[in-house]
Amino acid sequence: MTTTLDASRVHSVQAPTAKPKQRKNFLRRAPHGWAAVALFVALWEFVPRFVLDEDTRTFLPPVSEDLRALWGLALDGQLADHLLASIGRSAAGFAVAVAIAVPLGLLIGWYRPVARFLQPLLELARNTAALALLPVFTLLLGIGELSKVSLVVYACVWPVLLNTIAGVNSVDPLLVKAARSLGLSSPRLFRKVILPSAVPTVFTGLRMAASYSVLVLIAAEMVGAKAGLGYLINTTQVNFRIPQMYAGIIAVSVLGLVVNQGFVVLERRVSTWRVKEKP
Repeated sequence: MTTTLDASRVHSVQAPTAKPKQRKNFLRRAPHGWAAVALFVALWEFVPRFVLDEDTRTFLPPVSEDLRALWGLALDGQLADHLLASIGRSAAGFAVAVAIAVPLGLLIGWYRPVARFLQPLLELARNTAALALLPVFTLLLGIGELSKVSLVVYACVWPVLLNTIAGVNSVDPLLVKAARSLGLSSPRLFRKVILPSAVPTVFTGLRMAASYSVLVLIAAEMVGAKAGLGYLINTTQVNFRIPQMYAGIIAVSVLGLVVNQGFVVLERRVSTWRVKEKP
């Protein structure tokens, strides 16, 4: 009884100090993390202005000119139109891929004979680059929205599927045996043991797929699209509007960063039960 009370007191004392300590560690690491970004931006501004000649500077303008071009695109509404078009396509493809890959990954990971049977095919498919199949999707589905969304689905399915399978396979067999010995049915075993244990690995696949959904779509939008960030980058390059081209590239980078950080926050919310690693 005394041991239990002492343990509860220790937890009650340590719990309030955990978050302040995490915030302190984040504030200590943040300047170091952003220092490389600041250095890169400074070089991007300095080198074109003072190192490159006039002709080369035409193709690599300072970052301040690119940001002014980005602000101009935002003011006249072009950036919002292209951004919404890209987000809509990537979100649709990502959602379809997750709806297919997560249940299928749980099924394949749980039934080992199925996993062994499909392993060679999965390895072949995941090593076939999505962009290499762009001409195939274009020939079969045309140059409209369906081919672009389908290409995003193909690119996103594999990281989610393979990480889901890996998450199920990484579940501690002792936990499964203990759950079965307690009389848990298969549905409850999935809900109580398999899914919580697989969540971190599944979210790794989701983050990878979210990044792929943006990167693959940008390339697909350079062929036959009438809107989107890829269309913006390609059109401005063809029309020799170089600052606007770099503005589109910056918008893609920011979008990818926001999507990745969003999934990081979501993972922390969903898997709050996990013991946080020491920094």
